[in-house]
Amino acid sequence: MGERVKITASDGFSLNAYRAVPEGPVRGGVVVIQEVWGLNTFIRDVVDRYARHGFVAVAPAMFDRIEYGYESDNYGPEQFVIIGELMKKFDHATALLDVAAAIEPAKAGGKVGITGYCFGGAVSWRAANKGLGLSAASGYYGGGIPNYIELEPSIPLEMHYGDQDTGIPLEQVEALKARHPGVAIHLYEAAHGFCNNQRASNFNEAACTKASARTLDFFRKHLG
Repeated sequence: MGERVKITASDGFSLNAYRAVPEGPVRGGVVVIQEVWGLNTFIRDVVDRYARHGFVAVAPAMFDRIEYGYESDNYGPEQFVIIGELMKKFDHATALLDVAAAIEPAKAGGKVGITGYCFGGAVSWRAANKGLGLSAASGYYGGGIPNYIELEPSIPLEMHYGDQDTGIPLEQVEALKARHPGVAIHLYEAAHGFCNNQRASNFNEAACTKASARTLDFFRKHLG
């Protein structure tokens, strides 16, 4: 349904992206931020799904500044070694330039929201703090909470976490709730990565269905 495209950040850097447009009525735009595996099958499927729901959806390749064209459907332990090296070079400041570059084509749908998974959930929070012309944000199991807990959202924001996530302690989620009572933070009986249907050990269909429905309602409210 979607297609691979190139987008250009404000500093002139050209990066890969995946874009899909609705075949019927348009409800708004959505920027989808990847997990650490790049524009892989799961993320492209998410972009296509948002387009089927009426959103112009764009996913930027967030690691292109580090390793151009990186993506993987390999979730094995050896891949985490590669990802660890990539993350050592990751720059949050230039990352937001790449998010902003993806917002521009998504504006073809009208108001734009942002969503992201794992790494992308944390990026979604940072983007919600900066605004960037976005109108809403819905992040999934963003890790590293202490690194952004003091960042105040400037747009409507909700977050989704699994209560069995061994990488994101419940104490951190509760601290996030306490620090930001205006943010809707939803908990599910699930582990980390519960929306990635490419990872059988993590995927939780019931939790993902409920969380995804909440995100769609949230975006229809704030982008429609």
